[in-house]
Amino acid sequence: MTTEKTEKTEKRTKPKPKAAPCESCVYYDVIDEAGTLGCTADIDEDDAYRERADAGYVCRFYRFYDEYLSVRKQN
Repeated sequence: MTTEKTEKTEKRTKPKPKAAPCESCVYYDVIDEAGTLGCTADIDEDDAYRERADAGYVCRFYRFYDEYLSVRKQN
C-alpha cells in the first residue's frame, strides 16, 4: 500500500517541461502591416487554443532562432 502511494505522489510532483519563449523562435516575426509581432507558423485552431489555455504547453513548432548561424558557417 505504501509503494502505491509513493508512486502516485511521484507522478503528481513531476515538473512540467517549461514552455519555450516565443521571442527566441524562428517563426516569431511581424504578422501584419501595423508591426504586430506574433507566430508565423501554420498553427491550427486546436494548437492555438492549447497555447493560450495551458501555461506549460510546449509548442511543437518551436525552433531556436540563432542569428549567428551564418557567421559560424563562414569561419
